Amino acid sequence: MPKRTLFKRFLIWRAKHISHKQFVYILSVVIGFAAGMGAVVLKNLTHYIQSLLEGKLIEQYHHAFYFLFPILGLTLVYLIMKYVIRHQVSHGIPSTLLAISKRKGIMKRFQMFGSILTAPITVGFGGSVGLEGPTVATGAALGSNISRMFHMNQTTRTLLIGCAAAGAMSSIFKAPIAAIIFAIEVFSLDLTIASMLPLLLASLSAILTSYFFFGNDVILPFRIEDKFYISDAPIYMLLGVIAAFVSIYFTEVYDRIHKLFDKLGSPIKKLLVGGVGIGILVFLIPPLYGEGFDVINNLILGTPGKALQGNLFNLDLDNIWYVILLLIGLLVFKIVASALTFGAGGVGGIFAPVLFMGSIMGFCMSKIVNHCGLFSRAISESNFTLVGMAGLLAGVLHAPLTAIFLIAELTGGYELFIPLMLTSTISFGITKYFKPHSVYTMELGRKGELITHDKDHAVLTLMDINKVIETNFVPINPEMDLEQMINKAVIKSKRNIFPVVDKETKGLKGIILLDDLRPIMFDRTLYHEVMATHVMQKPPAVIVLDQDRMTDIMQKFQDSSAWNLPVTKNGVYYGFISKSKLLTAYRRQLIALQVDS
Repeated sequence: MPKRTLFKRFLIWRAKHISHKQFVYILSVVIGFAAGMGAVVLKNLTHYIQSLLEGKLIEQYHHAFYFLFPILGLTLVYLIMKYVIRHQVSHGIPSTLLAISKRKGIMKRFQMFGSILTAPITVGFGGSVGLEGPTVATGAALGSNISRMFHMNQTTRTLLIGCAAAGAMSSIFKAPIAAIIFAIEVFSLDLTIASMLPLLLASLSAILTSYFFFGNDVILPFRIEDKFYISDAPIYMLLGVIAAFVSIYFTEVYDRIHKLFDKLGSPIKKLLVGGVGIGILVFLIPPLYGEGFDVINNLILGTPGKALQGNLFNLDLDNIWYVILLLIGLLVFKIVASALTFGAGGVGGIFAPVLFMGSIMGFCMSKIVNHCGLFSRAISESNFTLVGMAGLLAGVLHAPLTAIFLIAELTGGYELFIPLMLTSTISFGITKYFKPHSVYTMELGRKGELITHDKDHAVLTLMDINKVIETNFVPINPEMDLEQMINKAVIKSKRNIFPVVDKETKGLKGIILLDDLRPIMFDRTLYHEVMATHVMQKPPAVIVLDQDRMTDIMQKFQDSSAWNLPVTKNGVYYGFISKSKLLTAYRRQLIALQVDS
């Protein structure tokens, strides 16, 4: 109780002496530090587990551990979720997007530590996924709960979740500008001066935390040496086209495997099928083990043989075509391995698999071009490897600016801005045409629950349809005559519209307006002659709950010019939505979205 009183005193003191804007700046620094610490813990735990298992047990004992470890790791994750966390830990970024769009930025407390307990085990034991998604989810949950603790409103809470995401990415990649762009692009944050400074502070706070614990260690320790020549532009454009089709392949495989696992239903079945599947893949193709940044670095340095040593077929790695063939195999099966890991209940992110596949794509293309001597001058294989990563990031994540700035910041490759822009723009444009939603947003996009930079669409998405449904309408049965309609409905109702509902099925048959009854309601000779079916009419449109999105509802009102539309749920009459109440709710949500305090 004294602690509670002390905290209340602090809140009162804060309200008197620190403005809302200043306090948001302070919180953004705190949240950036917290997200940075989350990244440090996740990364260190994962690398410790990975070095312990892969370094000692596999190398010193037996190659078969490649098969056993993923199954064992996924089983541990399942047990932790069931008996320790007692909640399902969802994929990082999609779960954060859902919290922003449908839960007013509120994330449950277990999400602050759920990924920390499960992601290192998933990746450390060989799950073919990355740590970026869990790190962002951990930071976002911290940001959400810290903002709730200090009674921040929905708009500020969303901004602080974005700050946490920027902090997490800044800490992982040591790329503070790309991290800010990532938060804006992926989380659809409004780019204003008011939002920019908190994002900068969070990103700065997180990267300083990362430097304090990791020093100058970076994920891709490489600096650009080869220059960009304008004559290479057509090849980079071709790389963009290839990246688009690989992005479509990535998204399609991910989506289909995800749907297959949804059909399995039981978590145990998912664990067995996915665990055995990923175990077999990692046993046959060891480079699929874990995140795969060692493979990426070997490709950038031009030493693919190191990543492919001890391959299943014992192929001669001096033969460049064998190397290309093996690398294409890695590219094809990486997303399969990642999707199986997710399907089995593993916790991770897709950022690392995208970088992994993008680096292989860029390297293989440049190797083929150089080996076939298609141009008089050899193109830079390291540059194409890096630009390939950006091209696939732009296509799969629908985040071209993040892709451009991330690769540029990671490698100091600002000389590559033109090829990065060329490849990323083409890849994004083609992929967007065939796949309107990224792997992060496809499920929310299909349901119409995705926040976008379109202000009107964002407001509609944030609105809760259940809050605008009215149920105080008196129903009429089709068998009723005029006298029964007057005595049982008109007299008792305060509304001028009546739903005609089947007595047995409760299905909506039509509607009756008071204007339809008024000319005959005082003529007693018609009381037993006129039936409900005689005066009812078909509604101009019907709203289907759990199927129609808020944008669909607005469109139905616009097309029908009606003031009230009936709502059905599972084929049963549910209530009405009035245009006036809908517009009032829209106006309130718009004001709430614009107000900062």
